[in-house]
Amino acid sequence: MKIFTIPLALSAFAACAVSLVGWQVHAETNRVKFPDLDGLVHYTTVKRGNVMEHIMTTPAAIEAVKSGQPIPAGTHFVLVDHRDGELYRYFVMQKGEGFGADYEENRRTADWQFQWFWPDKSINMDENTARCQSCHRSQESSDYLYTAYRIPRFNGTPVE
Repeated sequence: MKIFTIPLALSAFAACAVSLVGWQVHAETNRVKFPDLDGLVHYTTVKRGNVMEHIMTTPAAIEAVKSGQPIPAGTHFVLVDHRDGELYRYFVMQKGEGFGADYEENRRTADWQFQWFWPDKSINMDENTARCQSCHRSQESSDYLYTAYRIPRFNGTPVE
């Protein structure tokens, strides 16, 4: 009696390959580096139920948006994600010279890349950064930012 047949082995190999491909979509490294939070400005807060998100960026990015200029390369936007009053994770967008070339055209968000980080600032490999790009592509007219419209109203106190 044969327990392990060639078709069964090929099926197992195919299942592993598909699983690995799916894993790569969720767990990809890129060029995003965790920034020094002390150099960033908290310009807005978004609240949804038990979730509170403090969003921060560089003073140079705030000035660029307010003056209608492009956001400079090297800029970070950080979403500090709190759940039930506790730090849950960080979401970081970083704009870098040539970052867009790392992806196929249908996935690009100009030169922005995205990464999730755990509270200890290690990369959260459980998150799907392709999903971030897909969602942020809808914000092309505001340099891929959901909260850009709040920046002109920022006067030193986070906009809610």
